[in-house]
Amino acid sequence: MEELLSYQSVEICFSGETIIQDVSFALHPGEILCIAGESGSGKSSLLKAALGLLGNEGLVTKGDIWFQGLDLPDLKEREFRNIRGAKIGMIFQDPAASFCPVRTIGSQIYESLRAHQNIRPPEAKQKALELFHSLGLPDGERIWRSYPFELSGGMNQRVAIASAMLMKPLVLLADEPTSALDAGVQKQVVMELMSLRALFGTAILLVTHDMGVVSAIADTLLVLKDGRMMEYGNAKQLLQQPQSPYTRELLAAVPRLRRT
Repeated sequence: MEELLSYQSVEICFSGETIIQDVSFALHPGEILCIAGESGSGKSSLLKAALGLLGNEGLVTKGDIWFQGLDLPDLKEREFRNIRGAKIGMIFQDPAASFCPVRTIGSQIYESLRAHQNIRPPEAKQKALELFHSLGLPDGERIWRSYPFELSGGMNQRVAIASAMLMKPLVLLADEPTSALDAGVQKQVVMELMSLRALFGTAILLVTHDMGVVSAIADTLLVLKDGRMMEYGNAKQLLQQPQSPYTRELLAAVPRLRRT
């Protein structure tokens, strides 16, 4: 099967200290791949490395991350502009970090769309409202007019996911998208991500420490501990018969958020 995004023997260092060692996996069209592990295991750095977001101290020191014939760690900042958002979308752990607090949701959505295509405000609004409706977000007009502080944390996260999908990227990177939310809203976010896959065939690479989220959404699972791969394969099989003691520890720690 075609590989959309491929990590090959990736090593990542921060200030000379290695935090990811020899990690390899591939994301395929329509696949939901979860990277699970405790905080500090390096999960988020794997996502950020794909979009050149490791900051001044972080660096991919070995290996390759391939996307559409491009080795992403080799790209210059200006070369990422055609990829970030348009081809690879990203949502973050903190819903508040997704939006500027002093501008309306609608104005920010329009600006992000205009950065990649020639579009007028009414067309941008129509696109957004149609997607909000498709994803079951209530009262799209109110969301469009709202400032982020006027929405709940859960609604901000759901709107951030919808906004990231307006460009219909091939890949969506999700960095702990449910960790700041209560259990009821977590389930809504998981269902929204699964709806995106159903609507657009989007491939999703999702980082989480919550094995309940993994059990609800993942096709494929990569377990990471201290920057090293513990196991990688079919999520259902690994959840039922984990080979690594570390995976068994993770499973014992958290109740599962079951599919409905």
